[in-house]
Amino acid sequence: MLRWILGGREAQGSVEKNPVLFIGEEQPKNWFTELQVLKGHFDIVRFLVQIDDFRFASAGDDGLVLVWNVETGERLLELRGHSQQITAMTAYTHTSGENTHTSLITASSDRTLSLWDPETGNRVQTVSDLQSSVKCLLVLERLCVWVSGGNELCVWNRDFQLQCQSQHHDDTVIFRLTMSTGSQLSVAEVRRLSDHQDSIHALININDGLFASGSHVGELILWDAVDWTIMAYEHILWEESQTDTQAEIRLAAPKPSEMSIQQLTSDGELMVAAVGSGLYVYSVITKSVVAYRKTAHDSNVLHTMLLPDGGLMSCSEDGSVRIWEMQDLLLPAEPASAGFFGMWTFGRSNKQVGPPVKKVLELPSLRTLELTGDLIGHSGAVQMFVSFGEKGLVTCSTDHLLIAWKNRERESHLRSLALFRKLEENGGL
Repeated sequence: MLRWILGGREAQGSVEKNPVLFIGEEQPKNWFTELQVLKGHFDIVRFLVQIDDFRFASAGDDGLVLVWNVETGERLLELRGHSQQITAMTAYTHTSGENTHTSLITASSDRTLSLWDPETGNRVQTVSDLQSSVKCLLVLERLCVWVSGGNELCVWNRDFQLQCQSQHHDDTVIFRLTMSTGSQLSVAEVRRLSDHQDSIHALININDGLFASGSHVGELILWDAVDWTIMAYEHILWEESQTDTQAEIRLAAPKPSEMSIQQLTSDGELMVAAVGSGLYVYSVITKSVVAYRKTAHDSNVLHTMLLPDGGLMSCSEDGSVRIWEMQDLLLPAEPASAGFFGMWTFGRSNKQVGPPVKKVLELPSLRTLELTGDLIGHSGAVQMFVSFGEKGLVTCSTDHLLIAWKNRERESHLRSLALFRKLEENGGL
């Protein structure tokens, strides 16, 4: 993953099924009451990119890029050119005067990069014979450049011309991109993120002054984006069972994948960490956990999103998409991990975590995540989703399908309006 920094995420194993989260068919707070299955891919669909208010692109292991209309579900274009699976995709919006045009950039295991015009379906530019396949893409709009990351970091302009690149590196590295007189770009290594004990699986930019990283063993670090110092350090420490039953005492320790931070998302004030099959909402302002659900899915959570109404959404390897609402924690509740977000320090971490200074259950404002919607439609792991607001939600999965989730009342109203317009055009009944 590239968030001005390089990292990665690998698929994790499943965890034990949790039947307690069954919500039933009556879901009054879930307005996704209609679904439309979109077929076109013949392998795992891993990426969704929004092009504008009505269109999006999907891509995956079949090497295809498909452009869709979210309102009608129509497949508008099929972009062919890659010979192997697509490893990254992003939208690149360029403004010239009053004209704005959005293109698609894709990377593939065939070691090529391609620039596509989603209006015509033409492949405008291609870079081939790369030294290695690109794993992530990032557009830097203020500099009118984009960055590709893999075994090396490369900076490109909008004409697909290589501006500069870094040397081969194995660690997670912070780079500084500078522009000299004459608009000459250069990239230089600033620091290696060696404060994590294991590989970094998630990176996210929170605001202009902060970014965060999460590791395979459950470490979360909040960084100052100016001087690269650590603002807060958190570490998952699963608490052991407090019961006296021999069956509970003999339970094995959790696997590392159950503590792994697979993904982070933020709105600038709150940050959601997908930790194994659980969800933790962290306040960047107070540097403390504000809500949690230790077991939110039956398998690892792969993607999350904060909602405008204060809730959040998540999808998982278990094939479900779930909607959550933050509610006051009522006792007794599911036991929280006293170690995760339960200890934090300011300043630079030496990988040593001191005695707990704050336990989760002692936080007066701690809330729980209550399940308010469960979207069941995919038969495989849901890789990610993209929201179009009131127009709906699109999900992609290992079952080769995309599903557009919509509000049945809104769609029925739109269908009625379309019918009346057609009758008027034809002179009535």
